[in-house]
Amino acid sequence: MRRALLFIAAGFLTMAHALTPTAPALAEAPASQAGRVQRVVSPGGIEAWLVRQTHLPVLALSFAFKGGTAQDAQGREGTANLLAALLDEGAGDLDSEAFNGRLQDRAIEVSFAASRDLFSGSLRTLTEHRAEAVDLLHLALTRPRLDAAPLERMRQSILASVRRASTNPNSIASDTFWATAFPGHPYGRRGAGTLDSVAAITRDDLKALHGRIFARDSLKVAVVGDITAAELGPLLDRIFGDLPAKGDLAPVPDAVIAGTGERRVVPLDVPQAIISFGLPGLKREDPDFIPAFVLNHVLGGGGFSSRLYQEVREKRGLAYSVSSGLAALDATGLVTGGTSTRNDRAAESLAVITGELQRIGAEGPTALELEQAKRYLIGSWALRFETSTQIASNLIRIQLDGLQPDYLDQRNALIEAVTLDDARRVAQRLFADPKMLVVVVGKPEGM
Repeated sequence: MRRALLFIAAGFLTMAHALTPTAPALAEAPASQAGRVQRVVSPGGIEAWLVRQTHLPVLALSFAFKGGTAQDAQGREGTANLLAALLDEGAGDLDSEAFNGRLQDRAIEVSFAASRDLFSGSLRTLTEHRAEAVDLLHLALTRPRLDAAPLERMRQSILASVRRASTNPNSIASDTFWATAFPGHPYGRRGAGTLDSVAAITRDDLKALHGRIFARDSLKVAVVGDITAAELGPLLDRIFGDLPAKGDLAPVPDAVIAGTGERRVVPLDVPQAIISFGLPGLKREDPDFIPAFVLNHVLGGGGFSSRLYQEVREKRGLAYSVSSGLAALDATGLVTGGTSTRNDRAAESLAVITGELQRIGAEGPTALELEQAKRYLIGSWALRFETSTQIASNLIRIQLDGLQPDYLDQRNALIEAVTLDDARRVAQRLFADPKMLVVVVGKPEGM
């Protein structure tokens, strides 16, 4: 597809640090995974983490800038999202048709995405087309055209998506949760925008946001594939070297979730009630984050084995699925979760969820639960490394978390080191008095 990837983190993020897949170079589980990562600094001073792979003639590059939808101006929500949709719609001397024709002719994949804290992108190309792919990405990042015709076409596409979301119970639950949790804060606004805000976005708005976000000072880059460190340096300068040295990001103040203890019902004539909940959590740099990560696996992040799944689905048949997760954002940390259930059983489902949070807060996990969670999280680590694109994406995540390549080697040891006392202490810290913000969309009975 020629469409840029549009991703708005409007739902609930899970495990900001829990890396996803990587490819054979790391999947072989060498003595030191970090040893596979080379830190390359270009002649112009741009740093990237490189994992060289020569078994396939493919190059995967991921990058991220600080500043996502939280940088949208008041009344112009959706600007970052619209910008992400337009970066592959013409650049430099190439209009939309010519630019995408070049991508398709060479099977070059380019995507861009805006989430709350980040503007990210990726490139995937065959080695033989690397030079052309680099030139096209450079143009998209430094000289996007933002022509009137594709701008209006993408605007109408996004407006159609916003209209659909206005009647989708899951979207309504997510939007209501974030607006209630963070009133007056950038996190409380819709990343995709509203009908009015998207209609109001001008080309000048897009250019101004591009100029504020796209800069080298917050840039993180990861590269995986058939390229040497000596070859990568000049390539980095070619792609990113013309960007400004520093961005001009608006500060996003730290925030604490509001509305805890509140239940907000949004009436909607649907057969199932959508339940979203959240309460204060931890930022990624918190020393208790790893114990909280393991604890959440026991509570609701462990799929079929989690307490919430067992109590809500297996024992009572209240829902098809239920889960919890950690949302570690730049300005806040949350424990979030949700489920969907019949309207006549919504109150019961919420009572069971609340009871499980209270129980784990009072007692913590059992020794067996903790051991099983650690064994799963450690044993599944290598399975998270499968493709070159995923490797690059995950190396970006490590960089954004403020970690070093040696985290690849240390991660399992950090999980193994979590003791029962650690888990119980963190359980009490998070859930001793689990006052949740709860949003329910539907026609729930007894609420």
